[in-house]
Amino acid sequence: MLEVVNVTRRFGDLTALGNVSFTVPDGRFTGFVGGNGAGKTTTMRIIMGVLAPTSGEVRWNGQTLTARDRAEFGYMPEERGLYPKQPILPQLAYLGELHGMPAKDAKDAARALLERFNLGDRTRDKLEKLSLGNQQRVQIAGAVIASPKALILDEPFSGLDPDAVDEMFALLTEFTRRGVPVLFSSHQLELVERLCHQVVILRKGNVLAAGSVNDLRTAGRPRHGLHTDADLGWLRGQPGVTVIDIDGPRAQVEFADETVAQRVLAEAVARGAVHSFGPIVRPLSDIYREVTR
Repeated sequence: MLEVVNVTRRFGDLTALGNVSFTVPDGRFTGFVGGNGAGKTTTMRIIMGVLAPTSGEVRWNGQTLTARDRAEFGYMPEERGLYPKQPILPQLAYLGELHGMPAKDAKDAARALLERFNLGDRTRDKLEKLSLGNQQRVQIAGAVIASPKALILDEPFSGLDPDAVDEMFALLTEFTRRGVPVLFSSHQLELVERLCHQVVILRKGNVLAAGSVNDLRTAGRPRHGLHTDADLGWLRGQPGVTVIDIDGPRAQVEFADETVAQRVLAEAVARGAVHSFGPIVRPLSDIYREVTR
């Protein structure tokens, strides 16, 4: 398991990270979300040893993370770290050799990954000749080529179409099934919600929320949706009812308890037909806006 423990990073008078703590469990996708400047990339660079923390530490399996540990991690920076004017196959093979793979094994693994990504006929092409989506495929291949023990991926799905996202997710799932922890950042909240086992929400260098999407949904009072034939303005001022939104015959509300919910339902039925009534499953985007505002 990968743990970030009370990590602070300052750049002069600027505190980029303030006492950040979270875990990336084995065999799980952890989504790292936050606006620009939230500190996601800084955190990932500290995990990989590109930056040193001002205080705090990163742990691997309960022990302080070492350079030897990091050598067995796969890392994909947000800004592509490959050479645009070099052929892609030798670059990937070289990355494999840097991780300690024998030259032939590295070349074979690189070729297999390129074949998998439908780039087998472009092994001699320079990176800059590929589309942005294919460049992203090559970058991900570079992160996984040496069968890493952990994956740290900064915006890995940027520029990928839905089919390519599914393709990359299938590949990364092969690693989580082996117990590899995967941390990836993304601005695509719907994608994080669909793919991740847990989420860490960061704002201005501070962790505001962490846990499974379901845990985050149930952390506050559940919301209910009500749709009837009649205008629902009568809900305002009802004891135990907090109105979130009313739009004619549709409303989103919070109830103090189940007794209040049943009372409101009975009143709605007495006033006319009720088309729907029940808990609202809030998307991650709503949760994110709620905790970061």
